[in-house]
Amino acid sequence: MPTGTIFSILPYQNQGNSASNADFLQKGTEQLASGYLLYGASTVLAFTFNEDALKKQHGVVMFSLDPDTSEFILIKQNIQIDADTCEYAINTSNYRHWLVPMQTYVDEVVAGKTGCREKNFNTRWVAAMVGDVHRILCRGGIFMYPFDNRYSKNDPNKAGKLRLMYEANPMSLLIENAGGLSTDAKQRIMDIEPTDIHQRVPVVLGSKNEVQRVKDLHEQDATRV
Repeated sequence: MPTGTIFSILPYQNQGNSASNADFLQKGTEQLASGYLLYGASTVLAFTFNEDALKKQHGVVMFSLDPDTSEFILIKQNIQIDADTCEYAINTSNYRHWLVPMQTYVDEVVAGKTGCREKNFNTRWVAAMVGDVHRILCRGGIFMYPFDNRYSKNDPNKAGKLRLMYEANPMSLLIENAGGLSTDAKQRIMDIEPTDIHQRVPVVLGSKNEVQRVKDLHEQDATRV
């Protein structure tokens, strides 16, 4: 199974002083760049710049490590995610712990052509965020690690499973720069004001139209707090 390393680069606003956790508490929109390294049959590096912050327009680029030269070779550039997809990634064993809107969405895609969506979907689940996001950048799809009723509804640091600062935000910058969407099912992830360096959030990211469908279902349901 592929595993990986996620990274995020933030501006340092406290020059001349020792860094503390508080220096990292910046919204995802403040990132200068982000990316990941994927380890498997080959080593792949994908990264992107924050085009708004740096005034650069390189999109999302992908490199593969050449083991003979120890150099990274460009293999893809200006990566774009299709707005529509027939693939979804989620751990359905946790279905009973989700909120109703997420259950509704999964019911829709499982029903396939016989349901209201009138098309068939396939499940793809690596259970490693880097592997799932890599697949989405290569072929589209939607990845979901949703709000779970086992987590505290009153503690913002336990609203989800994945970490905002070093998982959700860097992956959100990649996905958005590739034309996708990234949300906690109600709001844009990179607009969330961090309160703790290990803060956890629900994550729904990938192909624009499917992410928007999940967001619409949550906005229509009053059970989400």
